[in-house]
Amino acid sequence: MFTPNKILYEEGIANYELGIRLLKEYREKGIPCIPIENHNNIPEMRSQENSEFPKMKQNIIIGIRKTHKYVPNLKSSDFLVPYTSSGCSAMCLYCYLVCHYNKCSYLRLFVNREEILGKLIKTANNSEKELTFEIGSNSDLVLENGITGNLEWTIENFSNTNKGFITFPTKFHTVEPLLNLQHKGKVIIRMSVNPQQIISHIEFGTSSLKDRIMAINKLKQAGYKVGILIAPVIMVENWKALYTELIEQLEDTLSEQVKSEAFFEIIFMTYSYVHRMINKEAFPNAIELYDNNLMTGRGMGKYAYRDNIKEDATQFIRALMAKHFSNNVILYIV
Repeated sequence: MFTPNKILYEEGIANYELGIRLLKEYREKGIPCIPIENHNNIPEMRSQENSEFPKMKQNIIIGIRKTHKYVPNLKSSDFLVPYTSSGCSAMCLYCYLVCHYNKCSYLRLFVNREEILGKLIKTANNSEKELTFEIGSNSDLVLENGITGNLEWTIENFSNTNKGFITFPTKFHTVEPLLNLQHKGKVIIRMSVNPQQIISHIEFGTSSLKDRIMAINKLKQAGYKVGILIAPVIMVENWKALYTELIEQLEDTLSEQVKSEAFFEIIFMTYSYVHRMINKEAFPNAIELYDNNLMTGRGMGKYAYRDNIKEDATQFIRALMAKHFSNNVILYIV
């Protein structure tokens, strides 16, 4: 479980059962708990230098989610749902949340979970068709669950609804609390994987590849619908050998149950000027992910692999998948 250096909290969380519990637990542990006016605007955090980014990630902000707008999604769900957390305590050098929150992409927990899940269940049951809701687009819910228990609470309560599915990705292996829940086939869990060399040098603070694979095998054995995210594909030196080894390792170590039913999503890395500035100051000895020979601007300070380079890489990945996972669906490659 992630133990923070300090808690910054909106005083209104004392009106919620989860808020009361979290404050009580952290105070009993002797962790400083400091009131703030708004979880979206903390001057103390915004004024920090980029070099303080790792220290900022050691704090937790607790508040009340005020944004509840669902965003249509055409990939692995019907809607992206603002859920019970945003940000993360891990420090992946490419993290897309940095594009949204800059250096303030630390972990925020929202205690009004009854309101959040209530809207989701109502939306699901009022729909003419079965909808799938992505609840993990702003955070890693397996990580969050170790603090709040919200994922267990969500699965147990959502499984009693009449319609719909929930889905979320994770880079963490701590899934044991989920294995004995009555999910009724309504939960789709997608494990994000990368070569171990990339996990070690780029995905700081996340679970190892071996542990992630073991976790997805356990989830499938527990009856969950599962998917594999190869994401993001990063064209570091010797990347073709690394991803060949990764896909071979998946073939060798995923269970037969997973291999017979799992779907895949493949996402190439996008990067940004904001990432470069934070990483340069916060992780001066880390690998440089921006490569002018491979990448080009995509507007608003963002970078992506050049079209011709990405197309060649896509064909390479498709050939690997056809060789090792020819019977599995690839939902998309982007």
